Amino acid sequence: MYIDRLLRLIAGTFTLISLALAHFHNPNWLWFTAFIGLNLLQSGFTNWCPMMTILDKLGVPKLPPAECRK
Repeated sequence: MYIDRLLRLIAGTFTLISLALAHFHNPNWLWFTAFIGLNLLQSGFTNWCPMMTILDKLGVPKLPPAECRK
């Protein structure tokens, strides 16, 4: 699995977990949902995301160049 796909899976999972926690436990968890959304928004503009840095340091492979993909 490549870093881009794993990043989307993690962001989606965190969003759903924080919404469930807000619904069943405490509405203040919606601040975490907002943080995830703002982080995704800024990464769209800057092309940098802290989670991508973490995944890169953990050794998750990056997407191969376009000419290598089939």
